[in-house]
Amino acid sequence: MSLLGLTLKHYPEFEEVLKNYHASDHAKEVLKDLKLALLLAPTSGGRNTIIRHQINTGKYYYIISDTTRPPRLNDGVMEQNGKEYWFKTEEEMLADLRKGEYLEAELIHRQQVSGISIRELEKARAQQKIAITDIDLKGVHNIMQEKPDAFAIMLLPPSFDEWQRRLNGRGRMPTPELKRRLETAGTILQDGLRQNYYHFVISEDVGQSASIIDAIIAGQSNPHQGRAAGLINELQGRLQEKLATIHQI
Repeated sequence: MSLLGLTLKHYPEFEEVLKNYHASDHAKEVLKDLKLALLLAPTSGGRNTIIRHQINTGKYYYIISDTTRPPRLNDGVMEQNGKEYWFKTEEEMLADLRKGEYLEAELIHRQQVSGISIRELEKARAQQKIAITDIDLKGVHNIMQEKPDAFAIMLLPPSFDEWQRRLNGRGRMPTPELKRRLETAGTILQDGLRQNYYHFVISEDVGQSASIIDAIIAGQSNPHQGRAAGLINELQGRLQEKLATIHQI
């Protein structure tokens, strides 16, 4: 089901409640002792592969976001409630936002609201697991304001050439889509240099990356941290060269 033409009935109410949103006292109590890992990466950064690996260890709980958009077909299969998302009515989500029962939420193109419910985090805490989720840049910023002790983990490719090989391996995509993805990747990499809360993992091998994430959450040293700034500068330089060729097409 396409989102084209879909608009939120309660857009003004969502805009108002999200303008200065803060989690409730109940939400803050849930967050207090919870370990939360946020995985951010440029396009084709391998987040889903690593998250699946971590879930399979039994130590992690995958946080499923709420959304007001309807389920849609992905590769011919309809999305399921509680698998890809928890599908909520606008009224349900608005009521919980007004009660402060979300860790964070955001408006997306006036068409939908998506966010992480405290209800999901309670499940992770009840199972005594580390909560983990993939997240976009705005989501990381929002969550780090509410929970500064969350682990914001940025996955980096080991080199520009390997990054592009992985991206090309996903199949040919329209030039405007490729341009958009690469520009977003550039913004993510730039944020990695700007913010001081990121833990960096260079995704050379899934098992190694998973072990480093475990070590970060356990408060141990990260062997990739010192290599990150130089790698990001290298990736950024090559990325700008590639974007310049796309602009000329």
